[in-house]
Amino acid sequence: MSVTHSLDTATSRANPVPAPMKRLTVPKLQAMKGGEPIVMLTAYTARMAQLLDPHCDLLLVGDSLGQVIYGLPSTVPVTLEMMCAHGAAVVRGSWHSVVAIDMPFGAYEESPKQAFRSASRILKETGAAAVKLEGGEAMAETIAFLTKRGIPVIGHVGLTPQAVNALGGYGARGKSDAEARKIVADARAVADAGCFLLVLEGVMEEIAAEATKAVPCPTIGIGASASCDGQVLVTEDMLGLFERAPRFVKRYEDFAGRIEAAVSAYAAEVRSRAFPGEDQIYRSKK
Repeated sequence: MSVTHSLDTATSRANPVPAPMKRLTVPKLQAMKGGEPIVMLTAYTARMAQLLDPHCDLLLVGDSLGQVIYGLPSTVPVTLEMMCAHGAAVVRGSWHSVVAIDMPFGAYEESPKQAFRSASRILKETGAAAVKLEGGEAMAETIAFLTKRGIPVIGHVGLTPQAVNALGGYGARGKSDAEARKIVADARAVADAGCFLLVLEGVMEEIAAEATKAVPCPTIGIGASASCDGQVLVTEDMLGLFERAPRFVKRYEDFAGRIEAAVSAYAAEVRSRAFPGEDQIYRSKK
């Protein structure tokens, strides 16, 4: 038995409690190629991690937290400090899933040595098992540098949000023959460099299927193909917390509507003095 942090939901405080550490491992995820699909979602807080963890194989602390949590216009302004803080929270809130953390823009592109410094800091400060970085052939040398030094890496090709300024938007990639060939070549390059998992984002379905067959590591689709070895979505998107979401998102709930209704009811009760009621106040027993 080891000690991990689990949220006491009665008090909303994190307390160390004995729990069996049966967390999945990177090699186990690697071995899922061609088998049961890998379930992956984003998580940014301890409480959300706790709710998602029993159902997922992999929790990604995505740099999408820039938009989801901080209201930033893109992932570009996200810092290493943000990723470390949220990554540590997600690790504390989970015990089963592998936790991977996005390397933010500017933290790895300069050189393999810069990437190692950033990645080692992330793993030390969070307790996560892996990092994820965007880019294809241009990042192969960096991925090889990291994996040879014991840092598990998830690759990410196709639509790469950190390059939104260069891409000119978030449209699907692989519509031209040249771009399609580049995506498959990028997938092969990062897989050959040693990434244990590969995210294929916003690519044409047939290209995602081809890339999945072309690489030995499992692929994770997001706006890609059901033939990928797993799927990932931004949790807040699939829960319906935003009015707008990418086309590839399936909304499994309308939590924005539920929250609005609950807050509206609360506001009405406060204004009518119906809240707090007898069950919510303290009275002297004299």
